[in-house]
Amino acid sequence: MRHPYLDIPELSGLHGSGPLVRIPMQQDVPFTPRVRALVDTTEFQRLGHISQLGLASRVYPGATHTRFEHSLGVFQNALEYLWQLGRDERFAAIVTPRQAEMLLAAALLHDLGHWPFCHPIEDLDLPDIPHHEHFAAQFLSREREIGQVLLSEWHIDPEEVLDLLVKKTDAPALNLLRSILSGPVDIDKMDYLERDSLHAGVPYGRNFDRQRLIRSLVVNEAGDGMAISSKGRTAAELMVFARYVMFSEVYWHHAVRSATCMFSRSFFELRHQLDLSAFFEKSEWEVTQELRNKARGSIVAPLMEGVFGPRRALHKRVLEFSEHQSPELYRLLAGRPYGELVGIMERLTERLAAITGLALGPTDLLIDAPPVHKEVEFRVTIWSPKTGVYQPLQDVSPVVDALARTQFDDFVKRVRLFTKAEWKSPLQALPKIEAELAAAARGE
Repeated sequence: MRHPYLDIPELSGLHGSGPLVRIPMQQDVPFTPRVRALVDTTEFQRLGHISQLGLASRVYPGATHTRFEHSLGVFQNALEYLWQLGRDERFAAIVTPRQAEMLLAAALLHDLGHWPFCHPIEDLDLPDIPHHEHFAAQFLSREREIGQVLLSEWHIDPEEVLDLLVKKTDAPALNLLRSILSGPVDIDKMDYLERDSLHAGVPYGRNFDRQRLIRSLVVNEAGDGMAISSKGRTAAELMVFARYVMFSEVYWHHAVRSATCMFSRSFFELRHQLDLSAFFEKSEWEVTQELRNKARGSIVAPLMEGVFGPRRALHKRVLEFSEHQSPELYRLLAGRPYGELVGIMERLTERLAAITGLALGPTDLLIDAPPVHKEVEFRVTIWSPKTGVYQPLQDVSPVVDALARTQFDDFVKRVRLFTKAEWKSPLQALPKIEAELAAAARGE
């Protein structure tokens, strides 16, 4: 049959000639006039001044790639998904060409509401900090430039794109498209695992067969989400493991988390001095300069300068443990509101200063604990063409089953205690530091 989405100009240009923009690694992204019109808006251009991994570049120097580059990669993945799924009669019967175009616009704009260091700030879960989806809605209003381009060049209402990004209506076709944007095998993960791995200079996020996985995409049994055929099982297993190792070795690397901890403690202290509406629309450089300026003379000045100043000075790891190593202490700290964690840090500082006689400053001890927000679990079904049966991947995969039995976060997101470099050795020499941390966590 003729491909149902071939009249979409970006899709017809996927494997042919036409205007292109090239991004790493050797990806040619169709760059039609209407794609260019979206990319050239001020709202989209700001993504070129927001790094994808934020503070990871303090540990992995190459990880300075931007959300601009990532968004183009996700858009490219959306085209590849549509090319594959358009040959699936069930998908073509559910998703109209116009809805397919909505998916392309949503893929390109999926990170629109992000601000610099968005994830560390959102992980604080503070009541006075809006979610980045609020800013996506703001940028996608009809009055903004990007809303005007969607209406005039794409003939799509910005509200329709926002509905894909932030669910408002419930329909099988829209749920199916949302699973492509955000689900176990989505276009976002497919890009960031590979791109983050490339720029960080590690192999972990690229050790799965991306093309094999895309070629195995099918519609799930209910018709409202994605599944993969049995030929993609091994590729899916490798993607699960790639995600696990990227979290373990990059996103939650102890030094990356030290920088994140220092930033989070500083933002918590300084947030009431900021005009948040204006702050969240600034570039990353502007944000770091404003925070450094606001921090001068405050207790968090050493933290801000240690992360962003002319000489890097990250806190060092004194203690770390997973849910499996110290379950009781882990549960005392994981998921605690950040304001409570700050109180625990203060009590622990007082206790350890009294025991050791060290002149511990108010931000010399920092606790890093997993936030309330959990990562999306890898739940996808495998379809066997021979039997016509759909089964959860973990039911047929010992690799995925091993990771699915216990919450993903409990494996890779550890509780850590960091301190100023000069205090690391004397604090590590304390025989009962875990007992002191537990007492501070209980409010003693």
